[in-house]
Amino acid sequence: MNEYLKNLCRLEFAVTLACTGRCIHCQNGDPIPFSKAGRIDASAACAAIRKVCAVYPITSVMTFGGEPLLCPETVCAIHKTAAELGVGRRQVITNGFFSASRDRIGEVVRALAESGVNDLLLSVDAFHQAVIPLGPVKLFAQSAAEAGIPIRLSPAWLVSQTDENPYNLRTRAILEEFLPLGIPLGSGNTVFPSGNALKYLRAYFGENTAEFSPYEEDPTDIRTLSFSPDGDVLNGNLYHTDILEIIRSYRP
Repeated sequence: MNEYLKNLCRLEFAVTLACTGRCIHCQNGDPIPFSKAGRIDASAACAAIRKVCAVYPITSVMTFGGEPLLCPETVCAIHKTAAELGVGRRQVITNGFFSASRDRIGEVVRALAESGVNDLLLSVDAFHQAVIPLGPVKLFAQSAAEAGIPIRLSPAWLVSQTDENPYNLRTRAILEEFLPLGIPLGSGNTVFPSGNALKYLRAYFGENTAEFSPYEEDPTDIRTLSFSPDGDVLNGNLYHTDILEIIRSYRP
């Protein structure tokens, strides 16, 4: 349909920018109250998935935030649609803290399992656990594993995974808390200079470091469509223009 999207294979949805954390490494900056952040419209998101999958060989759908599990119904609707369409990889990135209630945690875990989530990335590290209690997160992780949801620990490393800075040392100690649960450790990610990270961790990047993101797409070879909670995607908006028309009319 469009030469600039000939390799499109992935859809990502920032479900909400509201978050239960206030992490100093967050690329989004300071958290937005849920009452102001809002969420992506589930019906519009699912309709976009169906339309794009009818044209492109989408192999991966991801939901993230903010904290996406503040809106579990939306997350589950997106992944249920992806599963029904045969999308192979259905990912959620979460900090695991959306409720301290055992009943609510169990309810959300069951919904995630039923929706077909098959790659749950749990953000646990020195940055998250500075502001997020570990107890409910461990309960969520254990519940997800027991429900059969493939789950991996996905810490944020500062400088590199092997660097011996205080944040990484604390992260390793936190990861040890999960050893009895038998949850595998994923590669995680390296903190990059954007948002709060550039504001609070500049000393680790260097004074002259410019803001950048390793997740930025090549504008002439878009492989991932990233949807914002307000419906923005590419150079258009999901709520105002049909997604296939946005794709057709896209120019770098």
